[in-house]
Amino acid sequence: MIEFVRNVRLWFAPEEVRREGGTPDYRFSLANERTFLAWLRTALALIGGGFAVDQFLPDLRWAWRVGLALALLAAGVLCSLRAVNHWVRCERAMRRGDDLPVSRFPALLGIAVAVVAVAMVVVVLFGWAG
Repeated sequence: MIEFVRNVRLWFAPEEVRREGGTPDYRFSLANERTFLAWLRTALALIGGGFAVDQFLPDLRWAWRVGLALALLAAGVLCSLRAVNHWVRCERAMRRGDDLPVSRFPALLGIAVAVVAVAMVVVVLFGWAG
């Protein structure tokens, strides 16, 4: 938990990351930034999908529409927060010469998106209108 709190503080003070270890090859830092941006694009797509479900499926039962929209919005929020945390963890590991951190988040996000997709397939097939 202490490590997580330290990482959160580093989200807003990236110059502190530079004080750890040595400077890695710039290509690795730039690749880390590209990965961060890919996670943010994924987060934006999930958030957009949440709004799309809410706005473009007005005939869907309220509980289904709100549930699916909130699931996508929550996944987008978690994905954006995870992007920053992962960027900091990787940058610190590269500077210290440690192995890159591992995470279960991609698997959990994939499962969450799959569950929402299956729910939407069921809704489309059975046309559950409100």
